[in-house]
Amino acid sequence: MKTRIYLDNNATTFVDPRVLEAMIPVFSTFGGNPSSIHHFGQEARNLLQNSRTTIARYLQVKPNELFFTSGGTEAINMILQGFFAMRKGHIISSTIEHSAVYHTLQFLEKQGCRVTFLPVGLTGAVTLSQVEESITPDTCFIALSAANSETGVKTDIEGIANLAKAKGIPFFVDGVALLGKEPFHVPDGVSAMAFSGHKLHAPKGIGLAFLRSTLSIPPLLLGGGQEYGKRSGTENLPGIVGLAKAIELLEIELPKATEEMQSLKAYFETTLVNQLGNVVINGSGPRVCNTSNLSFPGLDGESLLIHLDLAGIAASHGSACSSGALEPSRVLRNMGLEKSLAQSAIRFSLSRFTTKSEVEMAVSLLVNIVSRMKRALANN
Repeated sequence: MKTRIYLDNNATTFVDPRVLEAMIPVFSTFGGNPSSIHHFGQEARNLLQNSRTTIARYLQVKPNELFFTSGGTEAINMILQGFFAMRKGHIISSTIEHSAVYHTLQFLEKQGCRVTFLPVGLTGAVTLSQVEESITPDTCFIALSAANSETGVKTDIEGIANLAKAKGIPFFVDGVALLGKEPFHVPDGVSAMAFSGHKLHAPKGIGLAFLRSTLSIPPLLLGGGQEYGKRSGTENLPGIVGLAKAIELLEIELPKATEEMQSLKAYFETTLVNQLGNVVINGSGPRVCNTSNLSFPGLDGESLLIHLDLAGIAASHGSACSSGALEPSRVLRNMGLEKSLAQSAIRFSLSRFTTKSEVEMAVSLLVNIVSRMKRALANN
């Protein structure tokens, strides 16, 4: 049986068995509705609130500032559309945001707001000075990612948060691509954030919105008024318990795991560059520990991806939410990469469960595949 190596953890992660173990009793034993007043409902309510408290402690926020959603996309829409409903005006973002942010802001443009999509260069992130220079008297909020899901490049969230706080401007941060990669808490000055469970070894179908208690937005979903009136619908209690367990494990394991992933990423990139020569690492700014976005000039990324899959390596041609597109990555193109270079890019993303032997095997297979593809092109 072929050995398969999963290097697409920015698309989704496998559920940690310990997370699954924590979830199973919620399916079979704690089946009450958290909104019910009877015994079973109160048991469920206790699980819900205990999970919320666990997550709040890790993020260093108040429990009543966290709202469970169906995923990162819903959390992003809840916050961005909620901000817009409360205060219409000018929005600052960037050209390399995840589609859930980028397309939501394009939608808000059509509703009458003005959006400045800041350009980025080959570093892969906007700068503090860019944001500061873009602020106008009617700027109603700033929306940026903590880390880019395709390149792994991090944004200066702390610096921008300090600026936003000084200017009195709400600041939304898409934290989906950062949480689970390195120890993290919500910086002072950040008004709202979105997170996704399936990016950190919790199940799919559970997300999280953070909103400062000093701010108020209308709900995106109307109904029974769950989640402090911010998100109606019966809570996904198994998913919530799973998310809390995943974050509990992060608190224990991530400091060491971050160093290990950083070391594996460095080995992966350095060995490929040394053995293949012409490999471009996309995004020269500081990156999260697990992400390598590499271009292989002269090759077609889709073809390379297929060859990798046939060899047993799972990687990605870009964001999983946009990878069905035939055009090269919007993120890479907006960073200034030529179309051919963007088209040859592959994203490799590790998890804290990726082993050294898996990375070594992936490097060996990748070198052979790229060399073979280049020879085939030279002979045609």
